[in-house]
Amino acid sequence: MPRSPRPAASAHQPPRAPAPGAPRRPGKGRVRWAIAVAAATAAVLALSACGGGAAPKSADGKVELRFTWWGGDKRAQLTQAAIAAFEAENPNITVKPEFGDWSGYWDKLATQTAANDAPDVIQMDEKYITEYSSRGALLDLSKYGIDTSKLDEAALNAGRSDKGLTGIAAGINAATILANPAVFQAAGVPLPDDSTWTWEDFGRIAADITAKSPKGTYGSAAYGTDEASLGVWLRQNGKSLYTPDGKLGFEPADIAGWWAFLKQLSQNKAVPPAAEVVEADAAPLDQSGLATGKNAMAFWWSNQAPALEKASGGDLKILRFPSKAGAADEAKLWYKASQFWSASSRTKHPQEAAKFIDFLTNNVKAGEALLADRGVYPNSDVRAAIAPKLTPADTKVVKFIDEIKDELGEAPAPPPKGAGAIQEIIKRYTSEVLFERLSTDEAGKKATDEMKTTIRS
Repeated sequence: MPRSPRPAASAHQPPRAPAPGAPRRPGKGRVRWAIAVAAATAAVLALSACGGGAAPKSADGKVELRFTWWGGDKRAQLTQAAIAAFEAENPNITVKPEFGDWSGYWDKLATQTAANDAPDVIQMDEKYITEYSSRGALLDLSKYGIDTSKLDEAALNAGRSDKGLTGIAAGINAATILANPAVFQAAGVPLPDDSTWTWEDFGRIAADITAKSPKGTYGSAAYGTDEASLGVWLRQNGKSLYTPDGKLGFEPADIAGWWAFLKQLSQNKAVPPAAEVVEADAAPLDQSGLATGKNAMAFWWSNQAPALEKASGGDLKILRFPSKAGAADEAKLWYKASQFWSASSRTKHPQEAAKFIDFLTNNVKAGEALLADRGVYPNSDVRAAIAPKLTPADTKVVKFIDEIKDELGEAPAPPPKGAGAIQEIIKRYTSEVLFERLSTDEAGKKATDEMKTTIRS
């Protein structure tokens, strides 16, 4: 299912981490993350008693904001163009950029937060926004007059919690299957009708392509390396990844069924063997099976399509997920916030930080700078204004996002505290299943037990 974003310059989502935007998990893992966040909690709680209060401006009335994000060189260039546009309209505010790749971003942010030195404006991810919000580390942006009237309601609600509006979507995307028509054509297999296909159709088509292609080419990449994929499967089966009160929304048998279908695909050679699945997950985006023509289909987020199309050197087609009964509205897709704009609760300049986030969200000049780098622009007016400036590949993504609008399912519950470790658990047990070290039922029980412990910690 959709692969997590990579830290390539062309990836729009959290670069495959961890993915929004996949993924490479924060630094040395959950232990160091937990220690850092615990320290951050103590710092935030201790300092909250002192009162925030805006810091006095400099003698010349100027304010400096620190702004952090993850991503590659292309994102840095586009983001700094947006900063320049903001500074031109707000000469008394200077924005100091701080950026790096996904692999070290979260360790650094946790350490900064613990030291009461978090940047004023923060690019935040869905996996960690609840973690930071619940600990009082993020500003409630609803109190600072940011216009959210042109944002998709589901994407907007993804940034809400009992701590307020602590994140505003920087972009939206959807889970998709990307297809390489050239591989289909070489195998003599027609592209599916994605508005009517079922999971059985998917498996049959993928196996057919493998059988009719040169050795080493498969009908599809495997799913099983991230929680978004599991979320789609669960939603189609009346379950959910998480519940609104922060618990798992499924039982061991549910995830076991997901793995059972994957094993069936593997046995039918619709997807590569286990060793190749593991190897492919570690490969950069431009060396993925879809990009190199070794897979006819693969599970990716919609905003990764342009980078993959560029890497493949040909045209890619964006497909809806299959469903159980073959109806597009039963695919249960949703608009996902690819990333969020957040602000530190300890910023000394909350009004200016909010003004910058409002600019990034609602100003056409920001849209003209950022374009579709972080996904489809969530502000509908800005999206329309920048449409003529988008590349053909980005235009294709926007068209897909618009096409599925009336087919979407209910927005999923946001990931609870501790959910940043769930994807690694899913990947690990997928490997155990594919290498037949555990049965699907054994993996289901062990995985859910570990997940429950993780989100309670």
